[in-house]
Amino acid sequence: MKPLDDIRILSLEQYGAGPFGSLHLADLGAEIIKIEDPNFKGDVGRYVPPFNEGTDSLFHETFNRGKKSIVLDINSPEGREVFNDLVKKSDVVYSNFRGDVPKKLKITYNDLKSLNKKIVCVSLTGFGMTGPRSSDPGYDYIMQGLTGWMNLTGEPDGPPTKSGLSLVDYSGGLIASIAILAGVHSARKSGEGMDCDLSLYDTALSLLTYPATWWLSKGYEVERSSRSAHPSLVPFQLFKGHDEWFVVGCAKEKFWERLRDLLGDDRLKQEKFSNFSLRFENKEELIVILDEIFSQKNAAVWLELLKEQKIPSGPINSLKDVFEDEHAKSRKMIFEYEHPDLGKVKQVLSPVNVGESNKKDIERAPLYNEHAEEILRERLNYSDEEIQILKDNGVIT
Repeated sequence: MKPLDDIRILSLEQYGAGPFGSLHLADLGAEIIKIEDPNFKGDVGRYVPPFNEGTDSLFHETFNRGKKSIVLDINSPEGREVFNDLVKKSDVVYSNFRGDVPKKLKITYNDLKSLNKKIVCVSLTGFGMTGPRSSDPGYDYIMQGLTGWMNLTGEPDGPPTKSGLSLVDYSGGLIASIAILAGVHSARKSGEGMDCDLSLYDTALSLLTYPATWWLSKGYEVERSSRSAHPSLVPFQLFKGHDEWFVVGCAKEKFWERLRDLLGDDRLKQEKFSNFSLRFENKEELIVILDEIFSQKNAAVWLELLKEQKIPSGPINSLKDVFEDEHAKSRKMIFEYEHPDLGKVKQVLSPVNVGESNKKDIERAPLYNEHAEEILRERLNYSDEEIQILKDNGVIT
């Protein structure tokens, strides 16, 4: 038994944000049925290089493990009939398109409630289903620029900078997974489903958090800080040892006191560095002193000393370093399997731990249309004759 093995989700998902949202639910046991459009040869993520082969890629594997695939054109009469039958036996219809597409495809609650009063229709779009940008295409990179992220990231004298990972996409997916669970919970209590209108734009805005509060409340705009420094806590940034960069973060006064005592330099004991506010006011002078001290030893030496004093710190790892770390190995986050076309595949699992059940019996991502007959037989109880008619009419392949 897995925590979510009583939830069935019909997912018209594609690329990164949408599939990332249902991925965590699949790891927890939810049945995710990917409805793939034959007009586009399925999820575009299947063809993302590098390491793509035919209708599969390592990119697609990353976001779709444990799911099922059926290729179905829901705009055709026969395909729509199959889709409607699936809606009747599902909890959620989940999609990630442009904001104007769910209504065009007739996959909103108003369109589907006659089939299933408790269906939860979750739409993760670029800009939402309302507003002047609702029909615009939206991607992570665009959102990071539009919502101010890139203006907050990078060196002060450098260009605006995107995050190294697609954090708007991934965060949008996580928001969708929360909405799915909340929607299903509500529908089961009330007997009525709903629309969940989510967007990458809203997600990116919400993640502005306290810089947004500072601006909206006091008109204070956070400026980019050198060496990835925290906008208000000092010291909390990159420092360079004699050889390499590392991070030190004093998020509490006790960490500053431990750092000050470890470094043993009387200049750090001055009143002007004695609390958060004063260190912020005098940060330029303080960083010069810390740079001078840290440059005297190699990063590995400092990191060992900092660890002994339980001062938050860490190296700047490569991916090789990351996955050779004993702690990464001990957390059992790596999923390994053999793929029929891509060979041996290794990827990281969901960090959502609910007991032990979510790390067991996880399967690879589905091949293109792999589960069509299984879904029709086992979920819809279609007969062999009915399935053959669908094949003859080109509804399924």
